[in-house]
Amino acid sequence: MNTLFKALSHPVRRRIIEMLRPGPMTSGDIAAAFPDLSWPTVTGHLNALKEAHLVSPERDGQSIRYRLEISAVEEAIGFLMALSGTGSKETKS
Repeated sequence: MNTLFKALSHPVRRRIIEMLRPGPMTSGDIAAAFPDLSWPTVTGHLNALKEAHLVSPERDGQSIRYRLEISAVEEAIGFLMALSGTGSKETKS
């Protein structure tokens, strides 16, 4: 869980997750969205997301496509909801 929240703590990584919500993207397309960042920096962010199981890579010819792993996102949401008490208590009539 610590790896997951560490990965989510960086704004570039959160933006990558947002970009992947509609569907998979190549690493080149992801990097192009961050013209101020070097390729190794973007790769480092993608690796952090991969280590946290937030994205999964798949080879697509010469490039790598990244796909959002919704189960890790659901795990983080579930943790935060439990922490805040949301959804864990039965409502009383």
